[in-house]
Amino acid sequence: MRSFYQHGISLAQYLNGQNEEFLPTWDMRLRIAIEVAWALFHLHSAASSPIYHRDIKSTNILLDEKYRAKIADFGISRSVAIDQTHLSTLVHGTFGYVDPEYFQSSQFTDKSDVYSFGVVLAELWTREKAISSSRTEDTSLAAFFVSSMEGNNLFDILDNQVLKEAEKEKIIAVAKLAKRCLNLNGKQRPSMREVAMELEANQMSPKVSNLQEKYGEIEDFRTEISKQYDVVYTSTMSSMDSILRTSSLDSQPLILSS
Repeated sequence: MRSFYQHGISLAQYLNGQNEEFLPTWDMRLRIAIEVAWALFHLHSAASSPIYHRDIKSTNILLDEKYRAKIADFGISRSVAIDQTHLSTLVHGTFGYVDPEYFQSSQFTDKSDVYSFGVVLAELWTREKAISSSRTEDTSLAAFFVSSMEGNNLFDILDNQVLKEAEKEKIIAVAKLAKRCLNLNGKQRPSMREVAMELEANQMSPKVSNLQEKYGEIEDFRTEISKQYDVVYTSTMSSMDSILRTSSLDSQPLILSS
C-alpha cells in the first residue's frame, strides 16, 4: 500500500495540475466528493469507535490510478466515545480548513470535519486554493465562496470545466450544500451522512427537483461502507482571516493553544 501511493497523487495535485488532457471532469469531481463523504461518515458514525479526522484537506485526499479517493494522514485524528459530543483540545489543523467555531472554543465536533469538507467541496467546484493572497478581500476560499454565493456571483468563480459539463440546477444544488457545510454555526451544518446522501442523490437524479424523492431510494445505512470506500491510515472568521493574511504560504499547519 505504501509503495502504491508513492505513485498516486493528492486531490490538491490533481486539481492544480496544468495538463489540459487530464482536467477533472464534473462527474469525476462529484464521484470523489461522494467517496470522501461516505468515508467520513463511516469514521463519524459507522465505526465501532467514532473518529474525528481533524485535518481534512485536499492534500490529505489521495487518488489511486483509477482516481478513487482515500482519506489519508491520521496523525492528529482522535477516537471518541460513542456518546461523546465533542473533543476539548488545543487547536490543530491547517489554515483555510479549520472550523472557526473550533478555533474559538477549542471544542472539536464531527461538524468541524464537515466544515473542512465544505472547503474541499469549494476547491472541487472552483479549483481555487484554500488560502490565496491573490484574493485581496477574502484570502480564505471559505469566505470567498460564501460571499460570492450571497452576492449572486457563484457562476463567476466556478471552474470552466464545471460550467461546461454540469447542469445549472445541479451546480446550484452542490454549491448550496457546500455553503451549508461552511456555516459558521456548527449546529446548522449537515451531518456527513446527509452530505453523502445529497451528493449521491445529485449524481443519480437527472433532475435536482427529485432529490428529496431519491433520498428514499438510497440505503439509510451503509454497512459495507468500509469495503466500498477504504480509509488509508498514513502517518470567528475575521480573527482567522487576520492570521491568514500574515501567512506567506498558501496553507500551513496550525498548532495553537487556546
